[in-house]
Amino acid sequence: MSDQVSTPNLPTNPDSFSQLNLAEPLARAVADLGYESMTPIQAQAIPVVLQGRDVMGAAQTGTGKTAAFSLPLLQRMLVHENASTSPARHPVRALVLLPTRELADQVAQAIKAYAKHTQLRCTVVFGGMDMKPQTLELKRGVEVLVATPGRLLDHIEAKNAVLNQVEYVVLDEADRMLDIGFLPDLQRILSYLPKQRTTLLFSATFSPEIRRLASSYLQDPVTIEVARPNATASTVEQHFYSVGDEDKRHALHQVLKQRGMKQAFVFVNSKLGCARLARSLEREGLKTTALHGDKSQDERLKALDAFKKGEVDLLVCTDVAARGLDIKDVPAVFNFDIPFNAEDYIHRIGRTGRAGASGLAVSFVSKSDGRLMGDLEKLLKTKIELEAIEFEEDTPDIRKQGRINDGRRMYG
Repeated sequence: MSDQVSTPNLPTNPDSFSQLNLAEPLARAVADLGYESMTPIQAQAIPVVLQGRDVMGAAQTGTGKTAAFSLPLLQRMLVHENASTSPARHPVRALVLLPTRELADQVAQAIKAYAKHTQLRCTVVFGGMDMKPQTLELKRGVEVLVATPGRLLDHIEAKNAVLNQVEYVVLDEADRMLDIGFLPDLQRILSYLPKQRTTLLFSATFSPEIRRLASSYLQDPVTIEVARPNATASTVEQHFYSVGDEDKRHALHQVLKQRGMKQAFVFVNSKLGCARLARSLEREGLKTTALHGDKSQDERLKALDAFKKGEVDLLVCTDVAARGLDIKDVPAVFNFDIPFNAEDYIHRIGRTGRAGASGLAVSFVSKSDGRLMGDLEKLLKTKIELEAIEFEEDTPDIRKQGRINDGRRMYG
C-alpha cells in the first residue's frame, strides 16, 4: 500500500471540502469547480478512502460519486508526483473501470479537472475508437487509467497497458458491468493486478451478484450505503392512470397530444419490450429510438445525440441503460411499465423537473401491477390514487393498429 499524504484532524463526517485538508493543488481544483458543500456519498466515502480502506458503496450516478473516490485517491497518490518525462516514472497506479464509453469519458474528464494543478496524468481507453492514439498515451505514462473492460483487455494483450504497480482499483457502476456481461472480463483484469491494493466498488444496489463480487475481491471493506431517496421533487407533476395493457400506447399518444409534449423518456422493464415498443411508436408516427443493454456504444451515443438535438421525440429505455445519462431539461417521463424496484421510480422521474423547472411524470398502471404499486406506496409513504383516462374520439385507434401490426398484445 502506498504512503498516505497527511490529512491531520480529518473529521469523520465533513460537511464541506474545506474541512478535508486536501493538498493545495487539489483544493485549488475543487475551488475552481465551485464545490463547497459535500454530498452524502462524499462525506462518508472520502475519509474512509483517505485511510486506505476498501469500500463497498451503494450510490447512484449523479450523487457526486466520482469526486468521492477520485479526490482521496489523487491525494494519496501525490506522494508519487513528479515532473519527469520518463514513462517509467509514471506507471499506472489507479485503475477505474466503467461499463460504457460515455461513462468512462465523463469520469476521465472529471478526474483530469481534479488533477489539473498536479503532475499526475490521467487518460481514458474505450472501444469504438482507434487504438493508436490510446497506445501513445499509455506509452507516455499515466498514473490514472480510466477504461472499459473490453478495450483494456485489448491493450493488455497488446502489452500497451502494464498494471503491475496498480495500488488502487475502482469498479464503478459494478451492477451495470455485470448486467452487460463483463464479469469474465473483470475477473481476467483483476487477475493481472497486485494482490496488495485498495479496491473500491460502487453499485446502485447491493444485489446478490454484487455481494459475491465484493466478497471475492474486497478485503474487509467499509460498507457505505447512502440513504435512498423516498421523496420526489415538488416541481414534478405526477399522474397514475389506470390503463389496460392493450391501451398503453393509445394512452401515451393521448397524453402527449393533450400536453403538447415535444420530447419525453419512456421507461419499460425489459430489453425486448423496449425494442418492440420503440418500433411500434415509430410506425405510429413518433420519432423514437430505443436504449437498452444490447445496444452497442456507438448506437447509444447516436441515440443520445439525436435526442439532445431534438431529432428524436421519444427515448424508450430500460433502467440500466438509462443510468448515467446526463440530459438536461427532459419535459416528461412516462412509466410505460411500473418498475419492478420501487426505488427506480424515484430515479426515473428525477430526470424531469430539475433545477426548479416544472416536469411531468405519467405512469400507466394495469391490473397486474398491484404488488408493485404497494411497494411504491410504502416507499413514498402515501396512498396513490389512480385516475381514469378518457380517450378522445379523434385520436387514432392505436389499439386496433397494434393488433394488426403485432397480431398479439405486446405487454401484460
